Amino acid sequence: MEYNTERPKLKISDYGRNIYKLIDYAKREEDRDKRNRMASAIVDIMASNSTESKTSEDYKRKFWVHLMIMSNWELDVDMPYEITHEETEDLVPKPLAYNQGKIRYRHYGTIMESMIKKVAEYPEGEERDELVRELAHAMKRDYLLWNHDTVEDDLITLQLEGISGGRLKVPDDFHYLAFSDYLVGTEDERRANGTRKKKKKKKKKKTNTDGMF
Repeated sequence: MEYNTERPKLKISDYGRNIYKLIDYAKREEDRDKRNRMASAIVDIMASNSTESKTSEDYKRKFWVHLMIMSNWELDVDMPYEITHEETEDLVPKPLAYNQGKIRYRHYGTIMESMIKKVAEYPEGEERDELVRELAHAMKRDYLLWNHDTVEDDLITLQLEGISGGRLKVPDDFHYLAFSDYLVGTEDERRANGTRKKKKKKKKKKTNTDGMF
C-alpha cells in the first residue's frame, strides 16, 4: 500500500493527485498536438470541478496558471494566454508563519498574553482599570478551566503583573468573584475540551452459578 506521506508533496492540493498523474502523462507525450489537446482537457477537468463563476471570458486563465505551477513549467504546450514564469511563482501557496515565541503561562494562551500587553500600552485611567478588571476575571476563569481546582487570587494578580512587565496592577477596590461563580459558565467548556474526568464504570461482578443446580 502506498501512503500519501511517501508520495511527492503537492504544490496545489485542491485538484488531487489524479490531476498530477494526468499532467505527468501529458509531459511524456512526444507529439506536440496531442500534448496541447491533453493540456486543454486537463484544464477543462480542473475548471469543471471548480465552484468559481464561469461567466468571464478569461476564467480559465487561472487554471492554465495552476497547470504550469503543478507541472513545474515542464509541460511544453501552446497556451491560450500570456503567462510568465514569474507570475506563477507569486501564486504558489506560502507556508503559514507560526508563532515560535515562548508562552509564559500556557493555560492563558497567546491571545490572553497579547491582550494584557496591549492594555498595558493604554494610558492610566478608568478605562484601563476597567480593562484590567476584565482581564483578571478572565485569567482566573481560564486558570480554573486548566486546573479544575481552586486557585489563589494573589497568584492571578502576580501573573497579571508579570505578563505586563509590571505595568498593570489590579485596582485597590477590585475583588475576584467566588470560586463557584467562575464555574457557572465553564462546565460546558470543560466538556467540550475533554478536560472533565470521566467516571470509571463499575464492572458488574459475574455471579458464579456453577453447582447451584
